[in-house]
Amino acid sequence: MRTTYYDEDDILVIHLSDKPITREVSQDWNTHISYAADGTTVEIVVIDAAAIGAFPLEVLHGQAA
Repeated sequence: MRTTYYDEDDILVIHLSDKPITREVSQDWNTHISYAADGTTVEIVVIDAAAIGAFPLEVLHGQAA
């Protein structure tokens, strides 16, 4: 997994796989999901990420019980 944030455009890209993208779906005006031929998610793009609170990411560390 690779996460890239473009601060000038406020775009967050979460890249989950190197498979070729065969289909893209807009969930709403600022969230777009790309899929591979086998239906797995390849990447998620969030436009206005900081403006809607999706970035910066909060990382929490814990221990398994």
